[in-house]
Amino acid sequence: MSPPPPPLGRARKRDAQLFDPALCDAELVDVRAQFTQGRWSKARSLLVGTGDDWDRRGHRVVVLAQTPAATAWAREWLLAEPASADAATLLACAAVFTALRRKGTPEAADEACRRAAALLPADPTPWLGLLMLSRAFGTEEEFSRHFDQVRARHREHHHAHHLMVAKLAERNPAVGYDPLHEVYDFAAWAAEESPADSPLAVLPVIAHAERYRVLAAVHGRSPDAAAAHWSGRRARQVLRSAFDWWLEWEREDHPRNRVDLNFLAHAKLCEGRPAEAAALFHRIGSHATRAPWSYPDLDPHKAFLAARSAALGTA
Repeated sequence: MSPPPPPLGRARKRDAQLFDPALCDAELVDVRAQFTQGRWSKARSLLVGTGDDWDRRGHRVVVLAQTPAATAWAREWLLAEPASADAATLLACAAVFTALRRKGTPEAADEACRRAAALLPADPTPWLGLLMLSRAFGTEEEFSRHFDQVRARHREHHHAHHLMVAKLAERNPAVGYDPLHEVYDFAAWAAEESPADSPLAVLPVIAHAERYRVLAAVHGRSPDAAAAHWSGRRARQVLRSAFDWWLEWEREDHPRNRVDLNFLAHAKLCEGRPAEAAALFHRIGSHATRAPWSYPDLDPHKAFLAARSAALGTA
């Protein structure tokens, strides 16, 4: 007989420890703990120090914006410094997450993002907030327009490209396992347009995983369909290229690199290459991400631990 499931509170704590959105940013983890308690001066120093490292700034703002009482503390900061683009951007992204939780209105979040964007026009982060907002509430035209605004400010914006791939993958689910789907073309184009050391080189793998999520949800998770999706000629080429890129470049300095490694480890296991997946799991460490282990409708905690055990031979 299997043991009973853990109490809900324990399960949430367990998942929060494994799926920490801060990933490997130890400085962010420390600042977030203080920000949650209302000490926003450390958050101010962190964001000011991040400067125009736009991927890192977006990552840190998004993580801080998800904390309890983020709206209250960001508003207090903005009252103290009305001209602060950092405070306005954090408040705007907090409003986005409030709207996504259905506890606030998309209109209020939209307005907050646009106010923040006006304070620092070069910053893509408020537009990232609008992109997340339109992903849930907007039209495809609005979503595309907001993506273009992000990319105009930072052509390799990691989070924005992941959101675009997830959105495109959801088009035409009835087509089935089509290697010519538009999401693959977009991912290949974005990877080719980026510098050689850009983590967008892994984007074609993200596209395969996101399309798998959509198709498995619609058509079911049959072993034959999954095998066809992950072992076709195009999939093999994409996975080989992404793994070779990781071996050569391994952007350990990128704030969201663990996101890419989780997707790549998942894909390598689906491809049937546990040895290559094992190398990725060693690098991932404890920094798991819910996606893609939850795809299409799995318990990500159980799926990640099972996959890691299978790759490392500890099952």
